[in-house]
Amino acid sequence: MQKRKVNIIVISLFIGAIFGSVFGNVFSLVLPESVVKDFFLTSINFDLGGLVGNDLGVIVIDLKVVVLKFGLSMSFNFTSVIGIAIAYYILRYLR
Repeated sequence: MQKRKVNIIVISLFIGAIFGSVFGNVFSLVLPESVVKDFFLTSINFDLGGLVGNDLGVIVIDLKVVVLKFGLSMSFNFTSVIGIAIAYYILRYLR
């Protein structure tokens, strides 16, 4: 049995999260305002700036000559988790 490379696994799960988010956006157009819509589309946001206490969402390094800004923001909802689970299933069982 052949092992998969880590970068293939990470890229596949990332693509699954993207497809799940796109599915969630399409799903939000179809569903009426209800508890079900809130459950599927309530997002949890993570960003690098929140880790260091910066409200802007970016990490700023001021070197007086050059200012470097690093930012990464991720937003997960239930449909993106479903997309990640489907990508995992495809990776796991369809070799």
